[in-house]
Amino acid sequence: MFKKFSQLGRAFMLPISILPVAGLLLGLGGALTNESAVAAYPFLNQGWLQTILTVMSSAGNAVFANLALIFAIGISVGLAKGDKGTAGLAGGVAFLVYTATISGLLQLFSAEGATIDTGVVGSIVIGVTVATLHNKYRKIQLPQFLGFFGGSRFIPIVSSFAAIIIGSFFYIIWPPIQDMLVVAGNHIADMGSIGTFFYGFLLRLTGAVGLHHTIYPMFWYTSLGGSEVVAGQTISGAQNIFFAQLADPQHTGLFTYGTRFFAGRFITMMFGLPAACYAMYRAIPKANREKNGGLYFSGALTSFLTGITEPVEYMFLFVAPWLYVIHAFLDGLAFYFADILNIRIGNSFSGGLIDFLLFGLLQGEDKTNWIKVIPLGLLWAVIYYLVFTVCIKKFHVAIPGMEDASSTLNKVDVVDKNSTLHEDAVKIIEVLGTEENIESVTACATRLRVSVKDSQKVQVDVFKTLGATAVFEVQGGIQAVYGGKADLLSQEINQILGLDE
Repeated sequence: MFKKFSQLGRAFMLPISILPVAGLLLGLGGALTNESAVAAYPFLNQGWLQTILTVMSSAGNAVFANLALIFAIGISVGLAKGDKGTAGLAGGVAFLVYTATISGLLQLFSAEGATIDTGVVGSIVIGVTVATLHNKYRKIQLPQFLGFFGGSRFIPIVSSFAAIIIGSFFYIIWPPIQDMLVVAGNHIADMGSIGTFFYGFLLRLTGAVGLHHTIYPMFWYTSLGGSEVVAGQTISGAQNIFFAQLADPQHTGLFTYGTRFFAGRFITMMFGLPAACYAMYRAIPKANREKNGGLYFSGALTSFLTGITEPVEYMFLFVAPWLYVIHAFLDGLAFYFADILNIRIGNSFSGGLIDFLLFGLLQGEDKTNWIKVIPLGLLWAVIYYLVFTVCIKKFHVAIPGMEDASSTLNKVDVVDKNSTLHEDAVKIIEVLGTEENIESVTACATRLRVSVKDSQKVQVDVFKTLGATAVFEVQGGIQAVYGGKADLLSQEINQILGLDE
């Protein structure tokens, strides 16, 4: 079960990876074409500049307007075991057939004006269904008179028929579910700030094993994140509402209350975790600081700028899971306090400085209350520094640089820094138990994820000497932290093994 959820979680990373760029386009375009912004900064009132910014805003908005289709394609590609292009095409075709089926049934049997929006839920079902059919039938051999439709050509066809069935099924079951989601979203809103705390706490806990990607989309893109009328249209999902308001030049006042599912992360990612890095750096012996300083500095900078926290969290997650629980609790509190202080900053992907500037500062204090992040963040930095300093020193947490020079975790220097990507991939295949033991190799933002047939054949201790910041043993495989190199290694290993064919 863990392996299935983990696979789905990393499949989400492909479509989600599109959002930062789309968010940048929409954020800059929407912010700098806003009437109040043009009035405040007259130099923006240039015809050519406003044309460029309007196009940027429209381009970014196009992504968010078609997010469900993008998710269906991305999940199909992410879960496919080979011939991913065909899987993506089949996913797109199936989703269009799926929505057309629902639309046709609404016209035939429902009251005028009735709508059904399954959002990311429909995307997941379509994507998973297409990938399952693709993995099972992409090499099917049909009778000779139907031979042209065999193999990969069979997948879009069978996926379309499956989409008709799924669309009909959702037409029947979704209206009460849609109502239930609205009620559930209202209940979460009724819980107020306590509900926001639990959201942040659980989101961070599940992030430890990469399962958070199966949780937050439900709040960002469905009625669980709220429903509001923006520019005359009813929008569901916290992020959908935020970007609709961002694109609406007539919007005034604070952004949607749904930003409570984003705002707290700026406090943790920009202030808390960088302070934790400094605490860990100060806690290791002075003799080891020069050697390990780059690791802590880069982790802190990555978290601060982009909001990607895994390089920092994996420094202590595996050696002190209880400290990670404390971190998750503090993150939940950050969401709680951001909520009660009415901080209304949205984001495209994560909670780093880039999103803070685009969706906080540039949008104005009257819409975001961004200034409150600064004092609260500084307080959070002090809390994280003190908590991590005390915990690491009191319980002798074996963070990088704390171990003896002979420790396995500090043997990264045995890696030949002049080795090529291909050579590194060959070494990794060997310590995974060779090609026969590998089922699949994928990657998310910073982790190389490998499913194996027999975990006992994986030489974990040796694996840690091949440049990984940390190695996490999970049921049915391992996850190794390689930072931005993870995706490159995944592609190289799949090419060597022929798994991308």
